[in-house]
Amino acid sequence: MTHTPAAARALLASVLSVSALLTTAACSVLGNDTAGPAAPASATASSSAATPAAEQSSSATSEPGLSEEQLRAALITETDLGQPWIPTRGVAIWRDGLLKSSTKNADCRRLLDVLYTEELFGTPAGPRAVVALDDAYSGAQLRYQVAAYRPADVDRTLKWLGGLPKKCGEFTATAKKDGVQKVEVDALKLPETGDARQALRVTMTGETPDHQLTRLTLDVAVVRVGEDTITLTNGGFGDVASELVQVVVEFGVNRLTEIQKQGRVRV
Repeated sequence: MTHTPAAARALLASVLSVSALLTTAACSVLGNDTAGPAAPASATASSSAATPAAEQSSSATSEPGLSEEQLRAALITETDLGQPWIPTRGVAIWRDGLLKSSTKNADCRRLLDVLYTEELFGTPAGPRAVVALDDAYSGAQLRYQVAAYRPADVDRTLKWLGGLPKKCGEFTATAKKDGVQKVEVDALKLPETGDARQALRVTMTGETPDHQLTRLTLDVAVVRVGEDTITLTNGGFGDVASELVQVVVEFGVNRLTEIQKQGRVRV
């Protein structure tokens, strides 16, 4: 039995009535409340190194990016998802096992690499906020990131992701700890939200040393919202409901968009 669809339905109900709540939350972050909201316990934010002079000059007239505090406020938390989601208890055991795999095809190998590193775009142009959550019942793990990247770079990566179901629909990969894996890559439908979007479902099937069948399912979704990009992964053994990614993406875009609007009002 999986508890994820129930969580998705509960979050969907929140999405349908969230606009007023988002406005209030954004105002508390960006208004005169000097204390600001407490950052989620599992959220982190970091600033990248200074951008090259050429990039600085080309973006000098662009709108100021979001602050670390604003990015943290744009994250999805365990409070939004409800039970059984909790702050992460550590890196999932399958990450250093199955995702540390190799294959001959360059695109398929790159896919496995970015799933392992969770770095699709390299160093962001400014701060970054990340939260990791665990499903306490199924053991699934969700990672949600908001950061600013050059839109052209994001759109190129989205195009690459969109071509992977054809280039890497089925292939084999070898994991050092878990042996040969059959990998399948399928397109995952997202709601028409944000400025550009792409999502995949990756499944890895193999056997343990004692011949027990294993099946890892990992959903990855990327949505660009103006100058900011949401990257979401959700994966684990057993049932992983694609509806959760779809609903979280819609909820997250609504939240980020409202914070962006409030930020521009203050500039």
